[in-house]
Amino acid sequence: MHPSRHAAATPGKPAIIMGQSGETVSFAELESRANRLAHLLRALGLRRGDCIAYAIENRPLVIELACAAARAGLFYVPVSTRLKSDELAYIVTNSEAKAFFTTAALREVAEATRPHLGGLPCFIAGAALEGFQNLEDAVALQPSTPIADQSEGGAFFYSSGSTGRPKGVRRPLITEPFDSLTPFDRQVQASYGFEQNMVYLSPAPLYHAAPLTFSLAAIGFGGTLVVMETFDAEGALALIARHRVTHSQWVPTMFARMVKLPAEIRAAHDVSSLKLAIHAAAPCPPDIKRQMIEWWGDAIVEYYSGTEGVGICLVTAKEWLARPGTVGKARSGQIYICDDDGNELPPGRIGLIYFGGGMSFDYHGDPEKTKAAKHEKGWATFGDVGYQDSEGYLYLTDRKDFMIISGGVNIYPAETESVLINHPGVTDVAVIGVPNEEFGEEVKAIVQPADWDGRGSALAEELIAYCRARLADVKCPRSVDFIEELPRLPTGKLQKKLLRAPYWEGRASRLA
Repeated sequence: MHPSRHAAATPGKPAIIMGQSGETVSFAELESRANRLAHLLRALGLRRGDCIAYAIENRPLVIELACAAARAGLFYVPVSTRLKSDELAYIVTNSEAKAFFTTAALREVAEATRPHLGGLPCFIAGAALEGFQNLEDAVALQPSTPIADQSEGGAFFYSSGSTGRPKGVRRPLITEPFDSLTPFDRQVQASYGFEQNMVYLSPAPLYHAAPLTFSLAAIGFGGTLVVMETFDAEGALALIARHRVTHSQWVPTMFARMVKLPAEIRAAHDVSSLKLAIHAAAPCPPDIKRQMIEWWGDAIVEYYSGTEGVGICLVTAKEWLARPGTVGKARSGQIYICDDDGNELPPGRIGLIYFGGGMSFDYHGDPEKTKAAKHEKGWATFGDVGYQDSEGYLYLTDRKDFMIISGGVNIYPAETESVLINHPGVTDVAVIGVPNEEFGEEVKAIVQPADWDGRGSALAEELIAYCRARLADVKCPRSVDFIEELPRLPTGKLQKKLLRAPYWEGRASRLA
Protein backbone atom coordinates (compact mmCIF):
# COMPACT_ATOMS: atom_id res chain seq x y z
CA MET A 1 0.00 0.00 0.00
CA HIS A 2 1.08 3.58 -0.60
CA PRO A 3 1.21 6.06 2.32
CA SER A 4 -0.75 8.58 0.23
CA ARG A 5 -3.98 7.05 1.56
CA HIS A 6 -3.17 8.39 5.04
CA ALA A 7 -2.55 12.01 4.01
CA ALA A 8 -6.28 12.74 4.12
CA ALA A 9 -7.26 10.58 7.10
CA THR A 10 -4.35 11.49 9.41
CA PRO A 11 -2.57 14.46 7.77
CA GLY A 12 -0.79 15.67 10.91
CA LYS A 13 0.38 12.26 12.12
CA PRO A 14 4.17 11.75 11.93
CA ALA A 15 5.06 9.53 9.01
CA ILE A 16 8.83 9.84 9.52
CA ILE A 17 10.82 10.84 12.60
CA MET A 18 14.60 11.08 12.35
CA GLY A 19 16.08 9.54 15.47
CA GLN A 20 19.01 11.79 16.28
CA SER A 21 17.89 15.12 14.80
CA GLY A 22 14.20 14.78 15.62
CA GLU A 23 13.21 16.06 12.17
CA THR A 24 9.61 15.04 11.58
CA VAL A 25 7.64 14.67 8.35
CA SER A 26 3.86 14.34 8.63
CA PHE A 27 1.79 12.23 6.25
CA ALA A 28 0.52 15.43 4.61
CA GLU A 29 4.07 16.70 4.10
CA LEU A 30 5.21 13.32 2.77
CA GLU A 31 2.31 13.35 0.31
CA SER A 32 3.17 16.84 -0.92
CA ARG A 33 6.88 16.13 -1.32
CA ALA A 34 6.32 12.78 -3.05
CA ASN A 35 3.86 14.40 -5.45
CA ARG A 36 6.31 17.16 -6.38
CA LEU A 37 9.04 14.59 -6.99
CA ALA A 38 6.68 12.45 -9.09
CA HIS A 39 5.86 15.49 -11.25
CA LEU A 40 9.59 16.15 -11.63
CA LEU A 41 10.12 12.59 -12.83
CA ARG A 42 7.35 12.98 -15.37
CA ALA A 43 8.82 16.31 -16.49
CA LEU A 44 12.08 14.46 -17.17
CA GLY A 45 10.17 12.19 -19.52
CA LEU A 46 10.14 9.10 -17.30
CA ARG A 47 7.23 6.73 -17.83
CA ARG A 48 6.05 3.46 -16.32
CA GLY A 49 8.79 0.83 -16.31
CA ASP A 50 11.64 3.37 -16.40
CA CYS A 51 14.20 3.52 -13.60
CA ILE A 52 15.84 6.04 -11.27
CA ALA A 53 18.83 5.55 -8.98
CA TYR A 54 19.89 7.39 -5.86
CA ALA A 55 22.70 7.40 -3.32
CA ILE A 56 21.39 9.16 -0.22
CA GLU A 57 22.23 8.88 3.46
CA ASN A 58 19.48 8.12 5.98
CA ARG A 59 17.16 11.12 5.76
CA PRO A 60 13.50 11.68 4.74
CA LEU A 61 14.44 12.19 1.09
CA VAL A 62 15.13 8.45 0.77
CA ILE A 63 11.51 7.66 1.62
CA GLU A 64 10.12 10.61 -0.37
CA LEU A 65 11.90 9.52 -3.57
CA ALA A 66 10.82 5.91 -3.13
CA CYS A 67 7.20 7.02 -2.60
CA ALA A 68 7.40 9.26 -5.69
CA ALA A 69 8.74 6.47 -7.90
CA ALA A 70 6.29 3.99 -6.42
CA ARG A 71 3.33 6.15 -7.50
CA ALA A 72 4.82 6.90 -10.92
CA GLY A 73 5.21 3.26 -11.96
CA LEU A 74 9.01 3.45 -11.84
CA PHE A 75 11.77 1.19 -10.62
CA TYR A 76 13.94 2.82 -7.95
CA VAL A 77 17.50 1.69 -7.22
CA PRO A 78 18.91 2.56 -3.77
CA VAL A 79 22.70 2.62 -3.96
CA SER A 80 25.03 2.20 -1.00
CA THR A 81 26.48 5.47 0.24
CA ARG A 82 29.76 3.65 0.98
CA LEU A 83 30.66 2.91 -2.63
CA LYS A 84 33.50 4.46 -4.57
CA SER A 85 32.80 6.32 -7.81
CA ASP A 86 33.52 3.37 -10.13
CA GLU A 87 31.20 1.10 -8.13
CA LEU A 88 28.48 3.73 -8.05
CA ALA A 89 28.75 4.47 -11.77
CA TYR A 90 28.49 0.77 -12.60
CA ILE A 91 25.18 0.36 -10.78
CA VAL A 92 23.67 3.55 -12.17
CA THR A 93 24.57 2.65 -15.75
CA ASN A 94 23.88 -1.08 -15.47
CA SER A 95 20.39 -0.41 -14.08
CA GLU A 96 19.71 1.83 -17.10
CA ALA A 97 18.59 4.58 -14.76
CA LYS A 98 17.21 7.66 -16.47
CA ALA A 99 17.92 10.00 -13.54
CA PHE A 100 20.29 10.01 -10.57
CA PHE A 101 19.85 11.71 -7.19
CA THR A 102 22.28 12.37 -4.34
CA THR A 103 23.01 14.89 -1.57
CA ALA A 104 25.69 17.23 -0.32
CA ALA A 105 26.88 14.55 2.11
CA LEU A 106 28.14 12.55 -0.87
CA ARG A 107 29.49 15.50 -2.79
CA GLU A 108 32.98 14.10 -3.37
CA VAL A 109 31.95 10.70 -4.71
CA ALA A 110 29.16 12.34 -6.73
CA GLU A 111 31.64 14.71 -8.36
CA ALA A 112 33.96 11.80 -9.23
CA THR A 113 31.06 9.74 -10.58
CA ARG A 114 29.52 12.45 -12.78
CA PRO A 115 31.93 12.08 -15.77
CA HIS A 116 30.92 8.42 -16.07
CA LEU A 117 27.20 9.18 -16.37
CA GLY A 118 27.18 10.99 -19.71
CA GLY A 119 24.09 13.11 -20.30
CA LEU A 120 22.06 11.52 -17.51
CA PRO A 121 19.98 14.10 -15.56
CA CYS A 122 21.59 14.34 -12.12
CA PHE A 123 20.28 16.13 -9.04
CA ILE A 124 21.89 17.01 -5.71
CA ALA A 125 20.14 18.17 -2.56
CA GLY A 126 21.68 20.80 -0.33
CA ALA A 127 24.51 21.86 -2.59
CA ALA A 128 25.58 23.40 -5.85
CA LEU A 129 27.77 21.10 -7.92
CA GLU A 130 28.86 21.22 -11.53
CA GLY A 131 26.89 18.76 -13.65
CA PHE A 132 24.09 18.51 -11.09
CA GLN A 133 20.80 20.39 -10.83
CA ASN A 134 19.81 21.61 -7.38
CA LEU A 135 17.02 19.30 -6.28
CA GLU A 136 15.26 21.79 -4.02
CA ASP A 137 15.02 24.32 -6.86
CA ALA A 138 13.77 21.71 -9.33
CA VAL A 139 11.11 20.36 -6.96
CA ALA A 140 9.83 23.82 -5.98
CA LEU A 141 8.62 24.35 -9.56
CA GLN A 142 6.35 21.30 -9.44
CA PRO A 143 2.74 21.03 -8.18
CA SER A 144 1.93 19.22 -4.93
CA THR A 145 -1.10 17.42 -6.36
CA PRO A 146 -0.92 13.78 -7.56
CA ILE A 147 0.19 13.02 -11.10
CA ALA A 148 -2.68 12.02 -13.39
CA ASP A 149 -1.39 8.56 -14.30
CA GLN A 150 -0.48 6.93 -10.99
CA SER A 151 0.56 3.26 -11.05
CA GLU A 152 2.56 0.93 -8.84
CA GLY A 153 6.35 1.11 -9.09
CA GLY A 154 8.84 -1.09 -7.29
CA ALA A 155 12.31 -1.41 -5.80
CA PHE A 156 15.21 -2.69 -7.89
CA PHE A 157 17.97 -3.79 -5.54
CA TYR A 158 21.60 -4.63 -6.24
CA SER A 159 23.57 -7.13 -4.22
CA SER A 160 27.17 -8.22 -4.65
CA GLY A 161 27.84 -11.01 -7.11
CA SER A 162 30.43 -13.78 -6.99
CA THR A 163 31.81 -12.62 -10.34
CA GLY A 164 32.98 -9.44 -8.66
CA ARG A 165 30.27 -7.12 -9.94
CA PRO A 166 26.99 -6.33 -8.16
CA LYS A 167 23.92 -8.07 -9.55
CA GLY A 168 20.61 -6.32 -9.99
CA VAL A 169 17.56 -8.24 -8.81
CA ARG A 170 14.65 -7.03 -10.88
CA ARG A 171 11.12 -8.34 -10.49
CA PRO A 172 8.17 -7.44 -12.74
CA LEU A 173 6.07 -4.49 -11.60
CA ILE A 174 2.72 -5.48 -10.18
CA THR A 175 -0.25 -4.77 -12.41
CA GLU A 176 -2.89 -4.24 -9.74
CA PRO A 177 -4.40 -0.73 -9.42
CA PHE A 178 -2.36 1.91 -7.62
CA ASP A 179 -2.39 1.63 -3.81
CA SER A 180 -3.37 -2.04 -3.87
CA LEU A 181 -2.57 -4.43 -1.05
CA THR A 182 0.50 -6.24 -2.42
CA PRO A 183 1.53 -9.83 -1.61
CA PHE A 184 4.31 -8.42 0.59
CA ASP A 185 1.80 -6.22 2.42
CA ARG A 186 -0.33 -9.26 3.16
CA GLN A 187 2.72 -11.16 4.34
CA VAL A 188 3.94 -8.52 6.81
CA GLN A 189 0.40 -8.03 8.04
CA ALA A 190 -0.10 -11.73 8.70
CA SER A 191 3.41 -12.60 9.92
CA TYR A 192 4.49 -9.43 11.72
CA GLY A 193 1.29 -7.65 12.71
CA PHE A 194 1.88 -4.43 10.76
CA GLU A 195 -0.98 -1.95 11.33
CA GLN A 196 -1.73 1.78 11.61
CA ASN A 197 -0.87 2.13 15.31
CA MET A 198 2.61 0.66 14.95
CA VAL A 199 5.84 2.58 15.51
CA TYR A 200 8.65 1.06 13.47
CA LEU A 201 12.33 1.67 14.26
CA SER A 202 14.81 1.31 11.40
CA PRO A 203 18.37 1.38 12.79
CA ALA A 204 20.06 0.32 9.54
CA PRO A 205 21.00 2.10 6.29
CA LEU A 206 17.97 2.51 4.05
CA TYR A 207 19.90 1.54 0.94
CA HIS A 208 19.65 -2.09 2.08
CA ALA A 209 16.70 -4.09 0.78
CA ALA A 210 15.06 -5.22 4.01
CA PRO A 211 15.30 -1.93 5.95
CA LEU A 212 13.81 0.07 3.09
CA THR A 213 11.13 -2.49 2.25
CA PHE A 214 9.94 -2.86 5.83
CA SER A 215 10.08 0.91 6.41
CA LEU A 216 7.89 1.60 3.39
CA ALA A 217 5.48 -1.11 4.50
CA ALA A 218 5.22 0.43 7.97
CA ILE A 219 4.14 3.84 6.68
CA GLY A 220 2.01 2.16 4.02
CA PHE A 221 -0.10 0.75 6.84
CA GLY A 222 -0.24 4.21 8.45
CA GLY A 223 2.37 3.61 11.13
CA THR A 224 5.14 5.97 12.17
CA LEU A 225 8.68 5.30 10.96
CA VAL A 226 11.59 6.22 13.25
CA VAL A 227 14.89 6.27 11.35
CA MET A 228 18.33 6.31 12.94
CA GLU A 229 20.78 8.43 10.96
CA THR A 230 23.53 6.10 12.21
CA PHE A 231 23.28 3.15 14.57
CA ASP A 232 24.23 3.65 18.19
CA ALA A 233 23.45 0.90 20.71
CA GLU A 234 22.35 3.06 23.62
CA GLY A 235 20.69 5.54 21.26
CA ALA A 236 18.56 2.74 19.80
CA LEU A 237 17.34 1.77 23.27
CA ALA A 238 16.57 5.40 24.05
CA LEU A 239 14.49 5.72 20.86
CA ILE A 240 12.52 2.58 21.68
CA ALA A 241 11.65 4.05 25.07
CA ARG A 242 10.99 7.60 23.84
CA HIS A 243 8.72 6.69 20.92
CA ARG A 244 7.23 3.50 22.39
CA VAL A 245 8.49 1.52 19.42
CA THR A 246 6.44 -1.58 18.65
CA HIS A 247 8.28 -3.08 15.66
CA SER A 248 11.91 -3.07 14.55
CA GLN A 249 14.47 -4.91 12.46
CA TRP A 250 18.09 -5.67 13.35
CA VAL A 251 21.23 -7.48 12.30
CA PRO A 252 23.20 -9.58 14.79
CA THR A 253 25.98 -6.99 15.08
CA MET A 254 23.49 -4.57 16.61
CA PHE A 255 22.34 -7.21 19.08
CA ALA A 256 25.96 -7.87 20.05
CA ARG A 257 26.60 -4.20 20.76
CA MET A 258 23.43 -3.82 22.80
CA VAL A 259 24.00 -6.85 25.03
CA LYS A 260 27.54 -5.63 25.75
CA LEU A 261 26.25 -2.36 27.19
CA PRO A 262 26.63 -2.03 30.98
CA ALA A 263 23.68 -3.53 32.85
CA GLU A 264 22.68 -0.17 34.30
CA ILE A 265 22.42 1.40 30.83
CA ARG A 266 20.32 -1.47 29.52
CA ALA A 267 18.04 -1.24 32.54
CA ALA A 268 17.63 2.53 32.17
CA HIS A 269 15.58 2.22 28.96
CA ASP A 270 12.08 0.76 28.89
CA VAL A 271 11.72 -1.60 25.92
CA SER A 272 8.44 -3.18 27.05
CA SER A 273 6.56 -1.61 24.11
CA LEU A 274 8.32 -3.94 21.65
CA LYS A 275 6.00 -6.47 20.08
CA LEU A 276 8.39 -7.60 17.36
CA ALA A 277 12.15 -7.40 16.89
CA ILE A 278 12.97 -9.04 13.58
CA HIS A 279 16.53 -10.07 12.84
CA ALA A 280 18.09 -11.44 9.67
CA ALA A 281 20.86 -10.86 7.11
CA ALA A 282 23.59 -12.78 8.94
CA PRO A 283 24.09 -15.64 11.37
CA CYS A 284 23.50 -14.54 14.95
CA PRO A 285 25.98 -15.99 17.48
CA PRO A 286 23.93 -18.36 19.64
CA ASP A 287 25.05 -16.82 22.93
CA ILE A 288 24.07 -13.36 21.73
CA LYS A 289 20.67 -14.60 20.56
CA ARG A 290 19.99 -16.34 23.86
CA GLN A 291 20.81 -13.14 25.76
CA MET A 292 18.49 -11.14 23.51
CA ILE A 293 15.67 -13.62 24.06
CA GLU A 294 16.23 -13.42 27.82
CA TRP A 295 16.04 -9.62 27.53
CA TRP A 296 13.35 -9.03 24.88
CA GLY A 297 11.53 -12.36 25.14
CA ASP A 298 9.05 -13.48 22.50
CA ALA A 299 9.53 -10.26 20.52
CA ILE A 300 12.64 -11.81 18.95
CA VAL A 301 11.82 -13.33 15.54
CA GLU A 302 14.29 -14.42 12.87
CA TYR A 303 13.67 -14.77 9.17
CA TYR A 304 15.69 -16.18 6.32
CA SER A 305 15.26 -14.83 2.81
CA GLY A 306 17.14 -12.87 0.18
CA THR A 307 16.89 -9.95 -2.20
CA GLU A 308 15.55 -12.28 -4.89
CA GLY A 309 12.44 -12.83 -2.75
CA VAL A 310 11.81 -16.39 -3.92
CA GLY A 311 10.99 -17.68 -0.45
CA ILE A 312 11.08 -16.92 3.25
CA CYS A 313 11.46 -18.88 6.47
CA LEU A 314 10.47 -17.64 9.91
CA VAL A 315 11.35 -18.84 13.41
CA THR A 316 10.02 -17.57 16.74
CA ALA A 317 12.08 -17.32 19.92
CA LYS A 318 10.33 -20.35 21.39
CA GLU A 319 10.95 -22.45 18.28
CA TRP A 320 14.60 -21.44 18.14
CA LEU A 321 15.24 -22.29 21.79
CA ALA A 322 13.83 -25.76 21.12
CA ARG A 323 15.91 -26.15 17.93
CA PRO A 324 19.01 -23.92 18.21
CA GLY A 325 20.41 -22.96 14.83
CA THR A 326 17.25 -23.32 12.77
CA VAL A 327 15.98 -20.48 10.60
CA GLY A 328 12.47 -21.90 10.76
CA LYS A 329 9.89 -23.29 8.39
CA ALA A 330 8.91 -21.87 5.02
CA ARG A 331 6.24 -19.17 5.23
CA SER A 332 6.46 -18.34 1.54
CA GLY A 333 7.47 -20.86 -1.10
CA GLN A 334 8.28 -24.54 -0.68
CA ILE A 335 11.75 -25.74 0.30
CA TYR A 336 13.67 -28.29 -1.75
CA ILE A 337 17.16 -29.54 -0.86
CA CYS A 338 19.09 -30.79 -3.87
CA ASP A 339 22.43 -32.39 -4.61
CA ASP A 340 24.89 -31.07 -7.18
CA ASP A 341 22.96 -32.80 -9.96
CA GLY A 342 19.67 -31.20 -8.97
CA ASN A 343 18.19 -34.33 -7.39
CA GLU A 344 15.96 -33.75 -4.38
CA LEU A 345 17.40 -34.99 -1.07
CA PRO A 346 15.55 -36.42 1.96
CA PRO A 347 15.42 -34.76 5.42
CA GLY A 348 18.77 -34.57 7.18
CA ARG A 349 20.82 -34.53 3.97
CA ILE A 350 22.82 -31.39 3.18
CA GLY A 351 22.47 -29.77 -0.21
CA LEU A 352 21.70 -26.58 -2.12
CA ILE A 353 18.54 -24.88 -0.87
CA TYR A 354 15.85 -24.10 -3.44
CA PHE A 355 12.45 -22.48 -3.07
CA GLY A 356 9.52 -23.24 -5.34
CA GLY A 357 6.32 -21.28 -5.77
CA GLY A 358 7.89 -17.91 -4.97
CA MET A 359 8.13 -14.66 -6.90
CA SER A 360 9.87 -14.53 -10.25
CA PHE A 361 13.01 -12.45 -10.75
CA ASP A 362 15.88 -11.83 -13.13
CA TYR A 363 19.44 -10.66 -12.61
CA HIS A 364 19.28 -7.58 -14.76
CA GLY A 365 21.22 -7.90 -17.99
CA ASP A 366 22.72 -11.26 -17.00
CA PRO A 367 20.71 -14.25 -18.26
CA GLU A 368 23.52 -16.65 -17.36
CA LYS A 369 23.41 -15.66 -13.69
CA THR A 370 19.64 -15.91 -13.76
CA LYS A 371 19.81 -19.39 -15.27
CA ALA A 372 22.42 -20.52 -12.73
CA ALA A 373 20.07 -19.57 -9.88
CA LYS A 374 17.19 -21.62 -11.28
CA HIS A 375 16.46 -25.35 -11.09
CA GLU A 376 15.15 -27.11 -14.18
CA LYS A 377 11.82 -27.48 -12.35
CA GLY A 378 11.55 -23.72 -11.95
CA TRP A 379 12.73 -23.52 -8.34
CA ALA A 380 15.23 -20.80 -7.40
CA THR A 381 18.10 -20.56 -4.93
CA PHE A 382 19.83 -17.85 -2.93
CA GLY A 383 22.97 -19.99 -3.24
CA ASP A 384 22.92 -21.29 0.33
CA VAL A 385 23.57 -24.81 1.54
CA GLY A 386 21.68 -26.58 4.33
CA TYR A 387 19.21 -29.25 5.32
CA GLN A 388 15.69 -29.76 6.64
CA ASP A 389 14.79 -31.88 9.62
CA SER A 390 11.88 -34.30 9.65
CA GLU A 391 9.52 -31.53 10.83
CA GLY A 392 10.41 -29.19 7.98
CA TYR A 393 12.69 -26.82 9.92
CA LEU A 394 15.55 -25.46 7.80
CA TYR A 395 19.17 -25.27 8.97
CA LEU A 396 21.91 -23.43 7.08
CA THR A 397 25.31 -25.09 7.08
CA ASP A 398 27.37 -22.82 4.84
CA ARG A 399 27.29 -20.25 2.09
CA LYS A 400 27.87 -21.26 -1.47
CA ASP A 401 31.11 -19.88 -2.92
CA PHE A 402 32.16 -18.81 0.61
CA MET A 403 30.34 -15.53 0.58
CA ILE A 404 31.34 -13.42 3.58
CA ILE A 405 28.64 -11.91 5.81
CA SER A 406 30.03 -9.17 8.04
CA GLY A 407 27.62 -7.24 10.22
CA GLY A 408 24.70 -8.16 7.97
CA VAL A 409 26.46 -7.08 4.76
CA ASN A 410 27.04 -9.66 2.02
CA ILE A 411 30.59 -9.56 0.66
CA TYR A 412 31.78 -11.65 -2.24
CA PRO A 413 35.56 -12.20 -2.24
CA ALA A 414 36.06 -12.08 -6.02
CA GLU A 415 35.58 -8.32 -6.15
CA THR A 416 38.23 -7.72 -3.48
CA GLU A 417 40.59 -10.28 -5.00
CA SER A 418 40.32 -8.58 -8.39
CA VAL A 419 41.60 -5.36 -6.82
CA LEU A 420 44.43 -6.82 -4.72
CA ILE A 421 45.84 -8.96 -7.54
CA ASN A 422 46.71 -5.74 -9.38
CA HIS A 423 49.10 -4.63 -6.66
CA PRO A 424 52.73 -5.13 -7.79
CA GLY A 425 53.61 -6.84 -4.53
CA VAL A 426 51.00 -9.59 -5.03
CA THR A 427 51.51 -12.76 -7.05
CA ASP A 428 48.33 -14.50 -5.98
CA VAL A 429 45.58 -13.75 -3.47
CA ALA A 430 42.54 -15.29 -1.82
CA VAL A 431 39.99 -13.44 0.29
CA ILE A 432 38.06 -15.35 2.94
CA GLY A 433 35.83 -14.72 5.91
CA VAL A 434 37.26 -15.44 9.36
CA PRO A 435 35.52 -15.34 12.76
CA ASN A 436 34.74 -12.00 14.38
CA GLU A 437 32.88 -11.92 17.68
CA GLU A 438 31.05 -8.67 16.92
CA PHE A 439 30.41 -8.87 13.18
CA GLY A 440 30.15 -12.65 12.77
CA GLU A 441 32.85 -12.61 10.12
CA GLU A 442 35.53 -10.25 8.94
CA VAL A 443 37.45 -10.06 5.68
CA LYS A 444 40.96 -11.50 5.56
CA ALA A 445 43.33 -11.56 2.60
CA ILE A 446 45.78 -14.41 2.18
CA VAL A 447 48.54 -13.24 -0.10
CA GLN A 448 51.30 -14.95 -2.03
CA PRO A 449 53.79 -12.07 -2.22
CA ALA A 450 55.95 -11.33 -5.21
CA ASP A 451 58.94 -11.08 -2.88
CA TRP A 452 58.74 -13.48 0.06
CA ASP A 453 61.40 -11.54 1.94
CA GLY A 454 59.31 -8.38 1.60
CA ARG A 455 56.33 -9.78 3.47
CA GLY A 456 55.35 -8.29 6.81
CA SER A 457 53.26 -5.64 8.52
CA ALA A 458 54.36 -2.83 6.21
CA LEU A 459 53.18 -4.70 3.11
CA ALA A 460 49.97 -5.78 4.86
CA GLU A 461 49.12 -2.16 5.74
CA GLU A 462 49.96 -1.07 2.19
CA LEU A 463 47.61 -3.69 0.72
CA ILE A 464 44.75 -2.72 3.01
CA ALA A 465 45.19 0.95 2.12
CA TYR A 466 45.43 0.06 -1.58
CA CYS A 467 42.13 -1.78 -1.38
CA ARG A 468 40.36 0.94 0.61
CA ALA A 469 41.29 3.49 -2.04
CA ARG A 470 39.38 1.44 -4.61
CA LEU A 471 36.52 -0.27 -2.81
CA ALA A 472 34.04 0.39 -0.02
CA ASP A 473 35.71 -0.21 3.36
CA VAL A 474 33.37 -3.08 4.21
CA LYS A 475 34.75 -5.10 1.27
CA CYS A 476 38.39 -4.59 2.25
CA PRO A 477 40.51 -6.90 4.43
CA ARG A 478 40.98 -6.03 8.07
CA SER A 479 44.08 -8.25 8.15
CA VAL A 480 46.52 -9.91 5.77
CA ASP A 481 48.36 -13.21 6.13
CA PHE A 482 51.13 -14.39 3.82
CA ILE A 483 51.64 -17.81 2.25
CA GLU A 484 54.35 -19.14 -0.03
CA GLU A 485 51.87 -20.62 -2.50
CA LEU A 486 48.09 -20.73 -2.61
CA PRO A 487 46.54 -24.22 -2.88
CA ARG A 488 45.28 -24.48 -6.43
CA LEU A 489 44.30 -27.55 -8.42
CA PRO A 490 45.92 -28.17 -11.81
CA THR A 491 42.79 -26.65 -13.32
CA GLY A 492 43.56 -23.40 -11.49
CA LYS A 493 40.64 -23.76 -9.07
CA LEU A 494 41.46 -22.39 -5.64
CA GLN A 495 40.80 -24.75 -2.72
CA LYS A 496 39.42 -22.21 -0.29
CA LYS A 497 38.31 -24.87 2.15
CA LEU A 498 41.97 -25.59 2.91
CA LEU A 499 42.61 -21.90 3.54
CA ARG A 500 39.56 -21.40 5.75
CA ALA A 501 39.96 -24.53 7.87
CA PRO A 502 42.63 -23.27 10.34
CA TYR A 503 40.64 -20.13 11.13
CA TRP A 504 37.40 -22.03 11.76
CA GLU A 505 38.96 -24.99 13.61
CA GLY A 506 36.85 -26.04 16.57
CA ARG A 507 33.70 -24.42 15.15
CA ALA A 508 31.25 -27.00 13.78
CA SER A 509 29.59 -24.25 11.78
CA ARG A 510 29.68 -20.49 11.83
CA LEU A 511 25.89 -20.74 12.22
CA ALA A 512 25.87 -23.30 15.05
